[in-house]
Amino acid sequence: MTVMWGLKNCDTCRRARRWLETHEIAFTFHDVREDIPDRNRLSRWLKAVGTDVLINRRGTTWRNLPESVKRKIETGDVTPVLEQYPALLKRPILEHGGQIQAGFDPAIYKPLFGASR
Repeated sequence: MTVMWGLKNCDTCRRARRWLETHEIAFTFHDVREDIPDRNRLSRWLKAVGTDVLINRRGTTWRNLPESVKRKIETGDVTPVLEQYPALLKRPILEHGGQIQAGFDPAIYKPLFGASR
């Protein structure tokens, strides 16, 4: 089963969803603001891809974070911050076949799904 986590209004998430639909890949989508990932899932993602990949430091959410919260992330106290600010996640997060992919890149999705196009 393929599961995508993101924001429904995120352009990158829309492109990733369109790519999956075009390649006729069934998936379930969860909006992280409506269905906040639990601590165990966040921990798995962090273990799989690391903080540097999982945290989106280019977005508005990051820029608007208080410095004290940014310091928590830098010291490794990431999971509670992501529970409080799920829009900090690099989007989309894709779970497929036991693998975790953060962000969208067709060059990575193609081999992951065996897509020929």
